[in-house]
Amino acid sequence: MDARQTTRVDLPMPTLVLASTSTYRQQLLARLQVPFRCERPGVDEDAVKRAGGTPLAIVQQLARAKALAVAGRCPDALVVGSDQAAVVDGTILDKPGTVAAAHGQLRRLAGRSHTLLTAVAVAHPHGCVEFVDTTTLAMRPLHDAEIERYVAKDQPLDCAGSYKIESLGITLFDRIDSGDHTAIVGLPLLALARVLRELGLALP
Repeated sequence: MDARQTTRVDLPMPTLVLASTSTYRQQLLARLQVPFRCERPGVDEDAVKRAGGTPLAIVQQLARAKALAVAGRCPDALVVGSDQAAVVDGTILDKPGTVAAAHGQLRRLAGRSHTLLTAVAVAHPHGCVEFVDTTTLAMRPLHDAEIERYVAKDQPLDCAGSYKIESLGITLFDRIDSGDHTAIVGLPLLALARVLRELGLALP
C-alpha cells in the first residue's frame, strides 16, 4: 500500500440554521443549495438601537446577538445572523412601515448617495466569525410623483431605505458600488459561502 494514501473519513455535514424569518434572507441562503432551517432569534432590536452607538457598531451587535441567541438553542450548528442598515448623514433609516414614512425616506435619499451596511455573524461550536459588507448607492433625483408611483407599485414598507433593489427599486438609482450585489438584498453570499466552507460546510 502506498504510504501516501490516507483513509477518507466522511464527517457529517454541520447543521445550518438561519437566525431570521426574513423571506429575503431565506431566498438568498437557499441559493447555496444546502439544507437549512430558520429560527426566530427573539432579539430586542429597538433596545440595542436605543442604547446608542455608531450605525456600524449597531448592525454588528445585532447580527452577533441574533446568531448567538439561536446558537444557545442549537449549540452544534452553524448559525447565521445578519442585520442591515441604510445610513445617511450618520443616522440609520429604519424600515418605514407606512406609506408616508416611505415617501419621506425616499425624499431624503433622492439625488444623493447613502451607505448600506450588512453585518453577518456565523456562530459555531468554537466561536463566532463576523464580517460587514459596505455598499454605496447613488439615488437619482426624484419628483414626488415618481416617489408616490414607486411606493404604490413596489410596496417597500419592510425595507430599510424604502426601496427593493431586486425589484422595481433598481430604477431609482444612477450608480451602485458594491463588491457583492446579494448584500443589498440582505445577505452577502460571496463572503458567507467562503466562511461556511472554512467551517466545514460542503459547497461547490
